[in-house]
Amino acid sequence: MRVDLITLVFNLELLKSQLFIILANLLNEMSRENLKIERQLAKREADANKRTLHITQNGLVDFSSNDYLGLARSQVLKNEILKSYAEVNSPNGSTGSRLLTGNSALAQEVEAELASFFHFPAGLIFNSGYSANLGFFSSVPQRGDTILYDELSHACIKDGCRLSLAKSFAFKHNNMADLDRKLMRAEGNIYIACEAIYSMDGDKALLSEICDLAERFHAKVIVDEAHSTGIYGKQGDGLVAELNLSNKVYACIFTFGKAMGIHGAFVASSKSVVEYMVNFSRPFIYTTAPSAFEFISIQQSLRFLSQHTEQLISLKKNIGYFSSCLTIKQPERYQSTSPIKVVIVNGNEKAKIVSDQIKAKGFDVRAILSPTVREGEERLRVCIHSFNTQNEIRGLAEALNSILS
Repeated sequence: MRVDLITLVFNLELLKSQLFIILANLLNEMSRENLKIERQLAKREADANKRTLHITQNGLVDFSSNDYLGLARSQVLKNEILKSYAEVNSPNGSTGSRLLTGNSALAQEVEAELASFFHFPAGLIFNSGYSANLGFFSSVPQRGDTILYDELSHACIKDGCRLSLAKSFAFKHNNMADLDRKLMRAEGNIYIACEAIYSMDGDKALLSEICDLAERFHAKVIVDEAHSTGIYGKQGDGLVAELNLSNKVYACIFTFGKAMGIHGAFVASSKSVVEYMVNFSRPFIYTTAPSAFEFISIQQSLRFLSQHTEQLISLKKNIGYFSSCLTIKQPERYQSTSPIKVVIVNGNEKAKIVSDQIKAKGFDVRAILSPTVREGEERLRVCIHSFNTQNEIRGLAEALNSILS
């Protein structure tokens, strides 16, 4: 009996040792699986560009958001949206994709209204500007075609190009000579992609020159109007409309999460392109449709925009006033007339320090770090709004002048 007990204890200890070995091996395997991830995060930490989520600080003056016209904070617009939504008998959600149960007369009514407002025959609503660009570029350009995109185009344009079966190449920012050279080597149907207003630099695309080149090479121009929707054109119908180029542009992507103060996006083009995306654009086909509330928000924001021009007038005055108050020298390419103002502060760590100093003075201004922008071109991105007062604008400019002089 004693021998059997000793044997049992010995076997239990052996089993425990084996379990420890198995557990250690599992932990080592898990560590190896995450080692690459941990190393990449550590490198971001060392380079001072590790991203983290922060809750927006209350009490700071907004010089950071894309709410250029203040519509995201407009109680008047909010009331109009809620009033209109209360009059609609609809479920809380769309219940499915547009091709299944998510389509409605309201959705098609809003799309027709948007197409008319932006001067295109037709268009298609997407859940965001990112998915709209993904939806267009991943489906419309075909195998054997060529996409040429400005090197400073937003990540969603580049990601859409990566998903496309077409070849894609960047051309130097606003460099028509480089675009010309690449057009001469392009094959198949040629697409030229750019942003009307570049999100990190605030400068305009050379749309007239791009359209002239496109005509020579029979290329199709696609313009992302994310940061020009609502603040260019007679009623906020965009930079393409302001320059009378709608008949020369193949497609425009308008987004609503910036100056229009809500959410969603619209690809405006010909009826055949829209029909094609309904059939072949995976980000449209395989996603849940926006709810009735989102369609109504888009519709009411569009109507508000066309009926109220006072915010746009105030915005333009504020842009000019900030430029007159800022005395620190900047490269000429960053002296834009858009609401996006750039203050170059070389180095990630320095850009974050200056941003914190500005915040300490009561102004919400964010640092933009590499690799979001090129190394050596780290910056503060200042967004001017219609609701910023002259005292606030002058105070921010004086703080920047003092810290960076």
